[in-house]
Amino acid sequence: MTGFRALDEDPIYQGYVIEVVKGRFEGPDGVIFERDVIHHPGAVAVVPVIDGRVVLVRQYRSALDAHIWEIPAGLRDVAGEPLEVAANRELVEEVGFVAGSLELLTSVHNSVGFCDEQIHIFLGTDLAATERVLTDSPEELDMEIRQVPLLDAEQMIVRGEITDAKTVIGILASLRR
Repeated sequence: MTGFRALDEDPIYQGYVIEVVKGRFEGPDGVIFERDVIHHPGAVAVVPVIDGRVVLVRQYRSALDAHIWEIPAGLRDVAGEPLEVAANRELVEEVGFVAGSLELLTSVHNSVGFCDEQIHIFLGTDLAATERVLTDSPEELDMEIRQVPLLDAEQMIVRGEITDAKTVIGILASLRR
C-alpha cells in the first residue's frame, strides 16, 4: 500500500522522556486525518545469560502500579551513543555486569498504533561482574535481581509471570538462537 504521507505535527506535551504531538496525515484518497503520536528516544535491552541462566530484574512500574519481571533495559538517552555501548551501560547500572559479547537478536516497535519507540534487544554473554552504577531512580534503588534458568523463564512467560513485551521477545529469541 502506498499513498499515505505525514504532513505536520503540533506539540501537545514535552515530558522527561516522551513528546506527545497531534500529527496530521493524508490518506491515499486525499482525506486529511489526525492521530495522537508519542515520540520516544528508543531503548536497548539485554538478555544477559550466565551458564544457561538469564539475569532478570523485578522493578516497580508506575504505569501499571505493579512490580514487573524484565530483562535489563534503558533509554537511548545519550546522543550518538552506539547501541552496544548503551546496552552495556544499562547492564552495569541495573545488574552489575559487563557483556564480553553482545549479539543483536532483534529490533522491535512496541506500540505501533501510537508510538515510534524502537527497542534493540541483545543477547549478552561472557558476562563479567562489576560494581553497579546506581542511579537516583526510586525504582532502580528498590530493584530485585535474580538469575533464572532460561527454560524456567520461558515457563514464567507461559504462566503470565513475565508480561513485559521486550522480555518475552528477548527470552524466546534467546531460546530459539
